[in-house]
Amino acid sequence: MQFTRRSVQTAAAIAVLGGMLASPVWAQDKPKIALVMKSLANEFFRTMEDGAKAHQKAHASEYTLVANGIKNETDTAAQIKMIEQAMAQKVSAIVLAPADSKALVPVVKAAVDKGIIVVNIDNRLDGDALKEKNLTVPFVGPDNRAGAKLVGEHLAKSLKSGDKVGIIEGVSTTFNAQQRTLGYKDAMQAAGITVVGVQSGQWEIEKGNTVAAGMLREHPDLKALLAGNDSMALGVVAAVKAAGKTGKVQVVGYDNIGAIKPMLADGRVLATADQYAAKQAVFGIELAQKAIAAKTPQAQLPAEVKTDVVLVTKGSK
Repeated sequence: MQFTRRSVQTAAAIAVLGGMLASPVWAQDKPKIALVMKSLANEFFRTMEDGAKAHQKAHASEYTLVANGIKNETDTAAQIKMIEQAMAQKVSAIVLAPADSKALVPVVKAAVDKGIIVVNIDNRLDGDALKEKNLTVPFVGPDNRAGAKLVGEHLAKSLKSGDKVGIIEGVSTTFNAQQRTLGYKDAMQAAGITVVGVQSGQWEIEKGNTVAAGMLREHPDLKALLAGNDSMALGVVAAVKAAGKTGKVQVVGYDNIGAIKPMLADGRVLATADQYAAKQAVFGIELAQKAIAAKTPQAQLPAEVKTDVVLVTKGSK
């Protein structure tokens, strides 16, 4: 049998193609990273999603992104399903802002057991629940207590010792809600200001409005309402207006969403805190990327990566 030059070239091409087909699919694919957030009805998480998508677009050759979020702040079951879907899609990593600090731990454990890197952002998973599952999950985010204390201290400058205030808390089972309430309490206690009550507005505008309206009726001498996030602060501002107390009852929030900025400018909201939503997601993604590239096991990831939180007022640039 004689071999022509063409037949030799064809055989070589087939051999190369055969080698490519024999290679495992994962060796040719970019890592897939899932970003699983809380409620996309909250502007904070839409900003987070936008930041993550912009990062992926700028690093399109490095990884693909699957971003998802629940419809309301308390739909923990839907968030668990999203993580299960990410596992079924064989993602390399999950960056998670959990709706509940304890309830998400079992599904996180299931993901880690499948070799998926999990990074926790925004709301810290419960330390005891993680320990019980023998899990190390890095938390990338700010010190919520310190951030809320900054806001509370700024508010305290416009109040006097003995004044009464109320706190509108986020979902009470979440670590960041608890920490922000503690930060507000730290500032109020240091200034001798009385916290007459803490009630949950579940992170949402309407529920924040309902709780604030009730507090204003129950305590007509309230001087301020401290909201655990800006969505609730929007509801609080509306309640204060409806009660005819605009300018008489101060309002503060947390997150620095776009919708709060006109209210900072005209004084309806005295202060908020910026914890850089877009950057939080990116920091979590970048930590996951490094772990994937270095083949770092979950147990060897850092326990915490601190990110910035700053006070924002009318005079902030």
